[in-house]
Amino acid sequence: MLQILLLALAASLFSGQFLIRYAHLHARFSTDGDVTGVQKFHATPVPRIGGLPIMLGLIAGCALSGYLNTSVWVLLLLLSAFPAFAAGFIEDLTKKIGPLPRLLATFVAAGLGYFLLGAGLARLSIPGVDHLLASYWWLSLLLTVVAVGGVAHAVNIIDGYNGLSGMVAVFIFLAIIYVCFKVQDIVLMSVCFAMVGAVLGFLFWNFPRGLIFAGDGGAYLIGFMIAEISVLLVARNPAVSPWFPLLCVIYPVFETVFSIYRRKFLQGRAVGYPDALHLHQMIYKRMVLWMVGSKDARHLTQRNSMTSPYLWLLTSFSVVPAMLFWNRTWVLMLFCLLFVLGYLYLYRMIVRFKVPNWLVLRRDDS
Repeated sequence: MLQILLLALAASLFSGQFLIRYAHLHARFSTDGDVTGVQKFHATPVPRIGGLPIMLGLIAGCALSGYLNTSVWVLLLLLSAFPAFAAGFIEDLTKKIGPLPRLLATFVAAGLGYFLLGAGLARLSIPGVDHLLASYWWLSLLLTVVAVGGVAHAVNIIDGYNGLSGMVAVFIFLAIIYVCFKVQDIVLMSVCFAMVGAVLGFLFWNFPRGLIFAGDGGAYLIGFMIAEISVLLVARNPAVSPWFPLLCVIYPVFETVFSIYRRKFLQGRAVGYPDALHLHQMIYKRMVLWMVGSKDARHLTQRNSMTSPYLWLLTSFSVVPAMLFWNRTWVLMLFCLLFVLGYLYLYRMIVRFKVPNWLVLRRDDS
């Protein structure tokens, strides 16, 4: 497993270095030069094609996994992931692929996984629902497509600050690795190690310096792999509760659900209307008061990167109990509820300026 992780890490690390070193050659297509948009929180134009190093790292790791395990299964997984990655990566290069086509591409990817790998949700540990899923394959397919596409889109939504979505993904993959070890699903565990290596190689350049962004290609690839591996883990191992992966991804998933509710019912706006009111953005604006007002690019990058650890800590409150109770459905359900309540309490506290001073990072521009 260490070989797979290191190979994926090296492939991602050095391909990322290459893209950064020769950014002037592809900046016309790859650079995110909009630093004034409502959802933009970086100081200078930055390449947003970090999904490419992640994909290259994943390919390298999966190739070694396939060789060591004498299995072409991982290659089918890569094939399934390609539509999700490609749609996001094309958007990174052209800025012409809207959210709906990207979401549909993840649905296609999930459909490929369903038919090529048997990656289908056939149980939710909910009375009555499991019987329906087992009786009607098309219901299982529909649920799988929506779940996988939803998680991929959710990871893209939280991809707002240096190191945020990448480290959250590493936490989730490590939790899945632990459960794979418990149930001895070696092949699936090897893919997780490949993803950890690929994401860490990217993070070396992304956090804290922000030299390259994951972009939509990277975010959708990471989100799809989290969702697809989660579905496969539950489908291949009856001992694993389907609520284990849900608790692992509850932060990005509930962030998305709450954003839909907030825009549609509280603000009366379209669901896809961009704003700067996600939890990570509220933390940036009201809790990371570091060099506020400074126009220095270094200070802006520092403040950007200081936002992510707050969300890493929040993620740990779901990932750790998910690891501890991976086969106990009712306990996992309870922790999902507790996380949602905790999220809402934190969001309300920030909105009402009632955050304790010890949680606020302060340093004046002087």
